[in-house]
Amino acid sequence: WFKYADWERLMTAFLLATALVALAEMGDKTQLLAFLLAARFRQPVPIVLGILVATLVNHAFAGAIGVWITQLIGQNIMQWVLGLSFIIMGAWILIPDKIDEDEQLNNARFGVFGTTVIAFFLAEMGDKTQIATVALSAKYAQEFIWVILGTTCGMMLANVPAVYLGNHFAKKLPIRLIHGVAAAIFIVIGVIILTNNTLL
Repeated sequence: WFKYADWERLMTAFLLATALVALAEMGDKTQLLAFLLAARFRQPVPIVLGILVATLVNHAFAGAIGVWITQLIGQNIMQWVLGLSFIIMGAWILIPDKIDEDEQLNNARFGVFGTTVIAFFLAEMGDKTQIATVALSAKYAQEFIWVILGTTCGMMLANVPAVYLGNHFAKKLPIRLIHGVAAAIFIVIGVIILTNNTLL
């Protein structure tokens, strides 16, 4: 059985990953893609399942890279890499995303589920939420499974309402404020890592 400190670290990794990705995903290109797919196909269940599968695969890949980086780089260098990565992520979140409809939906011949999986997987490659997953997995290398579950949960929290409620959902949200909060959290975490080599 896990000790209390172990459970506390597991839940910190999971909840932090969930919160950061859910906030960062608001107005992100993958959320815009969710709006686009919902408007195009009007079949929410296969779209939601496609998002789930694509996110799990993509973020598992990102998590594995994060763990690999921790084994490759020494602790002192890792502290600087992680701290600066979080600060850069904070700045990146403030840049609005756009999406090319033709580019993302050119795989419609694979059906709603297949199109969603392919489009979301490709859209997540190099996206801010994937990079966040790499950074969080590097920080929480022992708990990287919980990081992946958390980032996936955050993606679903942001995108499932987008699929069911459409663009009206986005218009009612204070996206700039949400991005500002997410950016501030990322930057604060980065500063904490750089100054204390710790997290929360």
